[in-house]
Amino acid sequence: MPSLAGKTLFITGASRGIGLAIGLRAARDGANVVVTGKTVEPHPKLPGTIYTAAEEIERAGGKALPIAMDVRFEDQVRSAVEQTVRKFGGIDILVNNASAISLTGTLDTPMKRFDLMMTVNVRGTFLCSQACLPHLKRAANPHILTLASPLDMRAQWFAPHLAYTMSKYGMSMCVLGMAEEFRADGIAVNALWPRTIIATAALQIIPGRDTRRARTPEIVSEAAWHILTRQSRSSTGNFFIDADVLAEAGITDLSRYAAAPGTPLQADVFMDPLD
Repeated sequence: MPSLAGKTLFITGASRGIGLAIGLRAARDGANVVVTGKTVEPHPKLPGTIYTAAEEIERAGGKALPIAMDVRFEDQVRSAVEQTVRKFGGIDILVNNASAISLTGTLDTPMKRFDLMMTVNVRGTFLCSQACLPHLKRAANPHILTLASPLDMRAQWFAPHLAYTMSKYGMSMCVLGMAEEFRADGIAVNALWPRTIIATAALQIIPGRDTRRARTPEIVSEAAWHILTRQSRSSTGNFFIDADVLAEAGITDLSRYAAAPGTPLQADVFMDPLD
């Protein structure tokens, strides 16, 4: 049976939501999970810290290493990678999950927010990948999995929230380029994105998004597990969609992942409307 037992995952933005869910799924196999994030003290609006996430991962059967880290700062990222290697001996998997979002039009996007999305989403993904790659080259089945949407140049994905789309597509371009650049090294570089909106704490503060019409983060974490247990040399450069990954694995009944069973689902902002 495929398993992540003994594998070391370096996950950005892992204190809650999708990042934590991916860590918990790996922990059930007995993986080592490095929980990185900025939240070290309880947030007034968002649940969880890197320490509470680490406790959950330990309870789920994994080994956890919480590290306070902001993906915008190179010294913090490189220090976190060094701490990981000292603790667990290497890195098998990088999950680029950290992301900043603002679903605002051009005139309503302050440059401070624009800069945040570009530095967290694009620069952070590039930096974390760059820092982990030397260690991934030494791993037996190395993967980079980035939470980014498929590249689709239709204007409909850009017009409502140009800055956010540019930043997410920057993450997607990292996948496209690095998959080919490191193909000969046997490092799988793939993207994963949800078909529907996902019920996370971040979703609750975005206007117009109803968490009752969402699926839970567990659908993404289960899809991630199926990707990360594949042979890296034979599965790279893909832009996976969570429901499609599970369907390929024979899982077609997705009702268990509904945040509010029976409520119609809402497509993600980068997905065509659901049938």
